[in-house]
Amino acid sequence: MKKGSKSNADSKACMLVGLDIHKNYIQAAVMNEQGRLLKEDKFQNDVQCIERFFANIKDAKVVMESSSTWYDIYRLLSKKYGVILSNPVKTKAIASAKIKTDKIDARILADLLRGGYIAECYVPDSKIMELRELVRYRADLVRSRTRAKNRIHSILLMNGIRIDAEPFTKDFVRKLRELKNYRIDGYLGVLELFNTKIKDASAMTRSIANDNETCRLLMTIPGIGYYSAVLIESEIGDIKRFPDSQHLCSYAGLVPSTHSSGGVTYHGRITKRGSKHLRWILTECTHAHIRTAKDSNVAKFYNKIARKKGKQKATVAAASKLLKIVYWVMKECREYHG
Repeated sequence: MKKGSKSNADSKACMLVGLDIHKNYIQAAVMNEQGRLLKEDKFQNDVQCIERFFANIKDAKVVMESSSTWYDIYRLLSKKYGVILSNPVKTKAIASAKIKTDKIDARILADLLRGGYIAECYVPDSKIMELRELVRYRADLVRSRTRAKNRIHSILLMNGIRIDAEPFTKDFVRKLRELKNYRIDGYLGVLELFNTKIKDASAMTRSIANDNETCRLLMTIPGIGYYSAVLIESEIGDIKRFPDSQHLCSYAGLVPSTHSSGGVTYHGRITKRGSKHLRWILTECTHAHIRTAKDSNVAKFYNKIARKKGKQKATVAAASKLLKIVYWVMKECREYHG
């Protein structure tokens, strides 16, 4: 009778579920609040299997690591449960183990959730996620177009062909077609398709930027255009989650790494942790800012650092300074005044 009562209590209490998510399967572990393992299973990564596993779980807290497949699962489970997205880098630092298996990973996640030791990731709302998908889609198209252009250049180089025209202007493309090379013609067809899709994605991005108050404010900063503004908005999300501009720079990985020993603190290269997309676009915006606002504080700061430590380090330092401006523009909802 007592055993039956204990089982009923376990079923009614809030359960703690750890999910180790992979591309094709999920390893799950369920614990009670006292740390007793109640259930574990391995099943396919699809909606039907996930719903079947959670069918008899009424009240639960769920933790999963951020990965390439987390979003749909998070969206599905968050309708019914409290779901936490774990930062995989920080969680591994907390729960490093010599023996590593999927079962152990799922158990560790559930146990860390029980103890309140999960390093949680920020989960943006659906509107921000849609912006991220759009700007990353356009960026991927541009990268793919660049790869196609590089393949054409390599074919020309391989065959010792020189074309006297600016690369990929109308004159250049016309001379490429005159070569009657099936590979070049194929890549040119791919380029036409990419150009069309990039144009469509750009039009969507521009429309969003013009209708978004935060993006309009960001575009008052020299060097930040409509695409950069939407990307920055999508990567930062709610600016209030950052207590100050330094925390935002840390999120972008634009702060130097530090090491303290014997009372002496050493500063190394930037951490490069956090949003690589935000770090990349701030670097691009910094170059544009320096060209278009040569008398700004950021440009003067860049030139000062460049003379002492070189252009590469100066760009990173100036990008951090520009991001601090972005922070205050978003925080105070005001235009930039250089």
